[in-house]
Amino acid sequence: MLVAAAVCPCPPLLVPRIAAGAAGELDALRGACADALSVLAASRPDRLLVLGPVAGIGAVRHGEGARGGFHGFGVPVTVRLMRAGKAEPARMAYEGPALPVSLAVGAWMLENAAWAAAPVSGLAVGEESGTQECLALGASLRVPDERLAVLALGDGSTTRTVKGPGYLDERAAPWDGTVAKALADADTGALAGLDPVIARALGCAGRAPWQVLAGAARGTDLTGSLLYEQAPYGVGYFVAAWS
Repeated sequence: MLVAAAVCPCPPLLVPRIAAGAAGELDALRGACADALSVLAASRPDRLLVLGPVAGIGAVRHGEGARGGFHGFGVPVTVRLMRAGKAEPARMAYEGPALPVSLAVGAWMLENAAWAAAPVSGLAVGEESGTQECLALGASLRVPDERLAVLALGDGSTTRTVKGPGYLDERAAPWDGTVAKALADADTGALAGLDPVIARALGCAGRAPWQVLAGAARGTDLTGSLLYEQAPYGVGYFVAAWS
């Protein structure tokens, strides 16, 4: 049973060593993400699943101890997807695939928050995956008698301004507004209704993880709270907590 969820963006700039001199510009976003993670910890989960987008279709699972990093961004930062205080031999034993950037950002968030509330695993969801595939994947995550918490990572549109990565698209602000309201209301129907074609056109990488979350949350009585909604650098970022 899904007992709590946090929704956060996953730009590598959240990692201060990557942002360098501009790190302070995202302090409010980092603080909101930390607040959302505290909601997950307070839910006393048996397991935490970190969802994040990756290029392509389908899904790839990452077990506890999975490693990733940000060497491609010019900083020698390595992260592991796991609880704080986990024994070092277990850290070294993992031999699965490396974390994609989205899940590496999630692992950094958990390390920064000293997450110790429950075991952690990851699920990278293809950005091109269809809505029904995402909803079914989310539904499959529910295990009877297990208290599941989800950290769903993903950015909104990249076309909010002329300086955004995708330039300006007039559809971007209304799209992000729909997403923000759905996250604030824990509205699984609204998230399920997000159009993958429009999401792709607007550069929205969060659509697939949000729809997996929607599939996992269907039939629950979770309520939502929107903790952050801004578009720095022309990209829509949202932080929400469901409990």
